[in-house]
Amino acid sequence: MKLDVNLCNNLKSIRTRLGMSQQELANIAGVTRQSIGGVELGQYAPSVAMSLRLAKALGCQVEDLFWFEEDLPEVEAILAGSVPKQQQSRVSLARVGNQWIAYPLVGNDAFRIEMIPADGETVAVDGFPGISKLSNPEGETLAVIYPDARVSASGSVSEAVASNRASVGASSVRVKEVASNERQSEGEAQSQNGTNKVLVRLLDDIDKLHNTVVIAGCTPVLSLLARATERWHPQLRIHYRFAHSKAALRSLCQGEVHIAGMHLYDPKTREHNIPFVREALTGKSAVLITLGVWEEGLLVPPGNPRGIKTVSDLVEFGATIVTHEAGSGGQMLLERKLQEEGVPFSTVKGFTHIVHSHQDVALSVVSGIADVGISTASIAAAFGLGFIPLHSARYDLVIIKEYLEEEPVKQFLSILGHQLVRSQLEILGGYDTSKIGEVVANI
Repeated sequence: MKLDVNLCNNLKSIRTRLGMSQQELANIAGVTRQSIGGVELGQYAPSVAMSLRLAKALGCQVEDLFWFEEDLPEVEAILAGSVPKQQQSRVSLARVGNQWIAYPLVGNDAFRIEMIPADGETVAVDGFPGISKLSNPEGETLAVIYPDARVSASGSVSEAVASNRASVGASSVRVKEVASNERQSEGEAQSQNGTNKVLVRLLDDIDKLHNTVVIAGCTPVLSLLARATERWHPQLRIHYRFAHSKAALRSLCQGEVHIAGMHLYDPKTREHNIPFVREALTGKSAVLITLGVWEEGLLVPPGNPRGIKTVSDLVEFGATIVTHEAGSGGQMLLERKLQEEGVPFSTVKGFTHIVHSHQDVALSVVSGIADVGISTASIAAAFGLGFIPLHSARYDLVIIKEYLEEEPVKQFLSILGHQLVRSQLEILGGYDTSKIGEVVANI
């Protein structure tokens, strides 16, 4: 039978992975070798009977062998970031509140140490040209999601897959699960989130994506906690987004993440984080759970060759400093200490030398690009650098209260008091974990 041009197959890859030749597969399936070759080359679609025989011979489902390219499920999501217009982009996906959020895997955001697998790819921005829509009896517009293909009683596998498209009305429960059931107008979404709506073609099982908790913050400890949580809860996914404290809080307020990590200090109230959360949250309630108290200060080369003891020494010894971007706890600490010691910002060499992570600060000092950097005692220990303490900061996790009832968030929070987690933090050095997991404020 003539092949539908949109029908794809991976018959060859599965066959070769099992170490089978075309002839061996043909013998087991009871078909000719020429038929195997024709299917693998995409020259024609197999019949239902042949499809079932091939699947049985290879120990898999028919859907594992054949699929329609355009039948990958699609969901509407809010883009947390920016991508070039009309350009397909790799994204990670998570359900936050009542909407899907798509996180572009672009530049540094595409990597941890290894490259991050994508959950999907954007296929349309704003207008969603060409997407089918379906309205339910309540008048709610839903993105059409084609269910998994099932082979019909007669005809080719391509016809069987296509027949599912006609039956999408009977699959409204599945569609409702995928699509947002509380839609906003595009203007409302953009004003609330500062982002665009996008259509995302899924590359993974949507059930896995539902079981995702998204955390924004700057401490590398969050990635450590993510791996520990996934070890104890294998079905849970932790999506960690690097962001300084104010950016993390902003993402939380915009509904882009479940949890924001913060370490900001307000010298007027002498409180950590709470004043900033109160100011940022409008119409929402949140809880602050402490992760620990860490030592912040100056990273210097081993042995502190310049003999730096305070921030005023930076000017006296002509040292070059590297720091974080505006809105970060590190930058605010440096500015506060310079003001306390009466040192003008403009007199500090490298004051505008900005990097975006604690690791980058340490690497700048290790490589000699800078003489001093603002970071934490645990980072200094990890890179074998000297450390001059300036402040003990409390690092809190800020969570919108409604998210506390979501199972992924519950699973993440459940591991905070685990002794193995405490041990991981203690061995890093520079952390007081005696109050980890305690609620420090309700706002």
